[in-house]
Amino acid sequence: MRGLVLAGGHGTRLRPLTSTGNKHMIPIANEPMLFYGLRQLAHAGITETGIVLGPIHEGIREAVGDGGAFGLKVTYIEQGPPKGLAHAVLCARSFLGEEPFVMYLGDNLLERGLQSFVDLFVRERADAVIGITPVNVPQQYGIVELAGARILSIEEKPRHPKSNQALVGVYVFSPKIHEIIATLRPSVRGEYEITDAIRALVERGDRVLVERVHGWWKDTGAPEDLLHANDLVLECRLPEEFSQTGRVEAGAVLRGSVAVGDDSVVEAGASVQGPVVIGRGARVGRGSEVGPGTSVGDGVQLNGCTIRRSIVMEGAQISGPLHIRDSLIGRYADIRAQGPISWEIALLVGDSSRLRL
Repeated sequence: MRGLVLAGGHGTRLRPLTSTGNKHMIPIANEPMLFYGLRQLAHAGITETGIVLGPIHEGIREAVGDGGAFGLKVTYIEQGPPKGLAHAVLCARSFLGEEPFVMYLGDNLLERGLQSFVDLFVRERADAVIGITPVNVPQQYGIVELAGARILSIEEKPRHPKSNQALVGVYVFSPKIHEIIATLRPSVRGEYEITDAIRALVERGDRVLVERVHGWWKDTGAPEDLLHANDLVLECRLPEEFSQTGRVEAGAVLRGSVAVGDDSVVEAGASVQGPVVIGRGARVGRGSEVGPGTSVGDGVQLNGCTIRRSIVMEGAQISGPLHIRDSLIGRYADIRAQGPISWEIALLVGDSSRLRL
């Protein structure tokens, strides 16, 4: 069995962060979200993995390399302009060959991974396994209508959903999917929809099974989704993953689960309330407060500010009496207060931006 990780897409809802970089490289708990799916593939015993790249793929090859760090052998597949999930499978046809494969959307996170999907596929000799979970806004997802375990219908982003059971970003397919994808035409959205291919499998009587997701699942398509994913990952980290290899000065206050990376310092007069991760070479300066649900990237400098439930990416600097929460701060952004600001602010700041408040 092979793996296929989709890392294309424009990430329009995450601009300006995705104006200069690939959304799958946005960090969750200080690791690119793409890494979580790669590790889950390896954990499920899958080694040969293709990564489908779109027009904006800066940093992926450099970070993942040949996949050896994840226990994988990675092949990169150029999709060009993304034209839907089924189009990504079409582009990967020569890599996939005649083997079954797991397709994993690289901007999805699952608490319990994908082992149960693979196990069901193998045990039941299925032609496809699709994951579902209930959602609050079914109009935004591919929706599956069921009668018991039997699939009645599958629709992509329906205006009038027949259920609230949404497809999650993990699928397991036999090679039969290729002959169907080869016949697809673009949908009204102009994309080659994987939901159309799955529906065709069902209609012709192939064995398509449903796996209900246990534990949490997160599709990180919007800023709040990224912050919620960061919350979930931090809350689920094991105590031993919150190591403190950096320096915590006398007079600094750390409460709860806090990780402090190599060559980082939490200065006297600073306070950190976990769960929080602080990367390598960062500084939490005197008078700074870091609150729960915050990831502080490598080389970040915090000077006299308060920040809570936020993702602060590599090399960013935040200075002055700012009260920031629910924010995404891009790489090497420079944010400074030019005077006292007593209210809390929420920011979405792109890479290398300069902001004076």
